[in-house]
Formats: sequence, structure tokens, C-alpha cells
Amino acid sequence: MNRLAYLLPLALAACGPTTGTPVASTPAPARVAAVPATRPAPPPAGGFRPARVMNMPGLEGVIGADSAALQRRFGPARLDVWEGDARKLQFSGEACVLDVYLYPPSAGATPTATYVDARRASDGLDVDRAACVRALGK
Repeated sequence: MNRLAYLLPLALAACGPTTGTPVASTPAPARVAAVPATRPAPPPAGGFRPARVMNMPGLEGVIGADSAALQRRFGPARLDVWEGDARKLQFSGEACVLDVYLYPPSAGATPTATYVDARRASDGLDVDRAACVRALGK
């Protein structure tokens, strides 16, 4: 008789339901010490936290620009979305879609571009940000 035939009942028994009681050969689960949740640092006393500014080659003239400068360069924004003091402008063309995120550099200041994201218009896959800026720029 085939050796596998002897092993089949053992393999099937391993698939059966359990009673929830640990088997003697199963080690008890290790206790993990509770790790306190990490929280971001609280905002300064005035409640304003400046945004981190992206710094990549090819984005000069975009990063740091305000909405008027961006619209002079790329034309009217396809989308203009405000959320609190942050703003997102979206510019699109055949080559790509460019999302520019603007945050105020200080409390009460005019928002300027701090981050850029780019994707293909056809399928949404990421593309080189600087290449998209060049493709959409005037």
C-alpha cells in the first residue's frame, strides 16, 4: 500500500475543528507589553503647525508659488478644493494630472504650494512630477 495512504488520516485529522483548548505541544501565546500610542507633538500655543515643504529637482517655480502664480503657469485649475486653511489645485492635460497642495507658511498667511503629486490621466498611475510640470506648463 502507498505510504501516503497512511498519512492521509493524520492530515485530515489536523483539519478538523478544535475545542479551543491549547494542545500540550502548543506553546502558550507570548504576552506582549502594552505599547503606548504615539501621538504627534501638540501644535504650538497659537495652534498653527507649518507644513513640510517638498524639495525635488524640477519643481522650482511650483513649490512656494501661490494659487495666482500657479494658474498663470498652468491655466485655470480643473479643481479648487479648500479644507480648512489648506487648498488643493488640480491641473490636467492629455499627458498627466497634477495635484498641487497649498498650505499657509505661517498663521494667517496666503497658502503656497508645499507638495505636488502627479499621475497619468489615462489610468491614474504615478508619473514623474517634474515631467508632468513640464508637460502642463506654458
